[in-house]
Amino acid sequence: MKVVIVGATGLVGNVMLKVLEERNFPVNELLLVASERSVGKKIKFKGEDIEVISMPTAIEKRPDIALFSAGGGTSLEWAPKFAEAGTIVIDNSSAWRMDLSKKLVVPEINANQLSKDDKIIANPNCSTIQMVMALAPLHKQYKIKRIVVSTYQSVSGTGVKAIEQMENEIAGKKGEMAYPYPIHKNAIPHCDIFEENGYTKEEMKLVRETQKILDDKTIAITATAVRIPTAGGHSEAINVEFENDFNLKEVRQLLNETDGVTVQDNLDVNVYPMPMYANGKDDVFVGRIRRDESQPNTLNLWVVSDNLRKGAATNTVQIAEYLVNSALV
Repeated sequence: MKVVIVGATGLVGNVMLKVLEERNFPVNELLLVASERSVGKKIKFKGEDIEVISMPTAIEKRPDIALFSAGGGTSLEWAPKFAEAGTIVIDNSSAWRMDLSKKLVVPEINANQLSKDDKIIANPNCSTIQMVMALAPLHKQYKIKRIVVSTYQSVSGTGVKAIEQMENEIAGKKGEMAYPYPIHKNAIPHCDIFEENGYTKEEMKLVRETQKILDDKTIAITATAVRIPTAGGHSEAINVEFENDFNLKEVRQLLNETDGVTVQDNLDVNVYPMPMYANGKDDVFVGRIRRDESQPNTLNLWVVSDNLRKGAATNTVQIAEYLVNSALV
């Protein structure tokens, strides 16, 4: 099994390396690709130094699987070239997510849609992944009518530059700005660029991607995405209205039985999900489970996950594992 990580020196690329190692993914040969300026740099994997190579060199080596985390432009240009060489690409950018010919996959929900014909597979947005992980089992049982979601997103979702901005501000140092405003002691209601409708691209990803993954365009969704000064882990306040009524005990049971979801909901001892404790873990944590008393058939949830792991790297590796285990690669 020959695997290439494209964007190996980035935040998500680094976590991909860690996850491949932790999960003992069956890699016989690992290839690492990054920007031209990083070619020749060495990165450790399982105690071995691996040299970063260029994109054309990686394609020549015809890897079985390519894990992409290098931005939409890079994916649009290079993913088809890897696919033409016989490589299955699992892409972390937004480049292919809404392409009707590409599958948008969260393995626990819809990996069974994958076939040998899928040469480019899209990994959803981090905020979308954690939301659908919590909502998919509930949608199956009660049918979702409408979702209102507000996100509280870590600076790590923006990248290294944003983490450095926050750390500089905490230390009282001047430095390069990833955001148009300070992030320390602040909350910025602006994730990604604004679209014509006044929503950000991040907010519209939550709408479009959720409908695609749950395969239901009738679900009405509205979102507000906010950047907050946490270093890792996204949080979401989700208000979900169902067609059918629910029982809170059954809701908790359904979530408890869902692979990849951990319920943390004991108010007697102040147990609820927080990004500080989700950091470095692969599960999606759900708490503050309560009925919305202002209208029927409506539930409130607080959902937290490590955006670099289940929100990106782990989900990508899980897709690769599914391909291997199902003999699709």
